[in-house]
Amino acid sequence: MATITPDKSLDTSGLNCPLPVLKTKKAMEGLQSGQILEVISTDPGAKADIPAFCNRTGHQLLETVEEGGKYIFYLRKK
Repeated sequence: MATITPDKSLDTSGLNCPLPVLKTKKAMEGLQSGQILEVISTDPGAKADIPAFCNRTGHQLLETVEEGGKYIFYLRKK
């Protein structure tokens, strides 16, 4: 997959559920339609929570990367 260039990055490392999703929701509110948010999390629950958030809100989950104990999500605002 081509490298995704986010419009904004959100680092929620060290935060546990539900904070990564709450902060993601707030960050998405500040973006324009079509912009991309990168979310970095260390919470294993985020692997299920962020995709569920996208399904619930209609935002598009472009990619999920797992590296070095971190989960990186790329979301496109609807």
